[in-house]
Amino acid sequence: MKKRGRGVACGWYGIARTAAMDRAAVWVELDDGGTVKIATGVTEIGEGILTGLCQIAAHEMGVRPDDIVLADNDTARVPEAAHAGATRMTYMIGNAVAVGCREAMSKFKKAMGDYWGVDPNSIHAQNRQVWVENSPTMKMSMAEATHHLKKDKGIVIVGSGLFTSAHTPLNPDNGEATPWQSYVFGAQIAEVEVDLDTGEVQVLGVWAAHDVGKVVNPQQVEGQIEGGIVMGVGHALMEEYTQHQGQVTTPGFAKYILPTTLDIPNIHSVLLTEPDPKTPLGVKGIGEPCITPTAPAIINAIYDAVGVRITSLPATPEKVLAGILKQKKVIKRRVEQEEFVTTE
Repeated sequence: MKKRGRGVACGWYGIARTAAMDRAAVWVELDDGGTVKIATGVTEIGEGILTGLCQIAAHEMGVRPDDIVLADNDTARVPEAAHAGATRMTYMIGNAVAVGCREAMSKFKKAMGDYWGVDPNSIHAQNRQVWVENSPTMKMSMAEATHHLKKDKGIVIVGSGLFTSAHTPLNPDNGEATPWQSYVFGAQIAEVEVDLDTGEVQVLGVWAAHDVGKVVNPQQVEGQIEGGIVMGVGHALMEEYTQHQGQVTTPGFAKYILPTTLDIPNIHSVLLTEPDPKTPLGVKGIGEPCITPTAPAIINAIYDAVGVRITSLPATPEKVLAGILKQKKVIKRRVEQEEFVTTE
């Protein structure tokens, strides 16, 4: 026999530390052929940051993502972007790229304004094309504009971008502070099915709503949410890492259970895209925040299904079954006591 239940959990996660002041920097150069070179010490660890940076730079520079060239990220030669983690990559480096591109575009528009004899603010760039507002003749490709400035005028368009979080040090008297510049909020609902005979739990579905700020790439954001939820399923139900007196007692990965395709629930993502007011781009992040509510939502769903409150993770079939059997004994004892009182 199986029973179903649903549970909800909420979470928040801080990004861009302020006590130590987070920062990231980039160089931007408008190159031959209308391509754009971005130089920064970014590290790609699988989260898709390089794709996001290309999209940001392309949007700001009026070209296409495949026109963006990412330079060698050796920090001996390019500006530092700091570590890859803490849901800071798009927030810090993405904003630095935007700042650098906007400086470069300001110089580009001024140079093209001098060439055409117009107000730089009337110049627009999009989809590899540059033109003057309300002028049918003053237009050319970004490649042509770059060639003109570089070969004929000797002008190389470069920009630099630095984005830092607000510095709010600890109060020396009471230790109070604003530790993070921005926060990501989220809520998830999990639906589970619990086998009363074995204690096995199957997560059927997870509905996840997260405040992610302005979205650069919706597919990447949804993919990160899905990946985080799969990790959360493993955290809640399977992955058991044990220690004794500081020594690892988990025997190895053969006994360390991870979710497979058969364990992955249906995942429904809702993106709340209110721009963050503290940044040029309005972006936030979703790396770690998407895993925060998953395990508690699953544990709450187990309780809703069978009335068993799991207090240590993972909620293995043995723990759940033990809780079910204990509950049955309690119920049986109560029934016997009620019958005894009735007989009296």
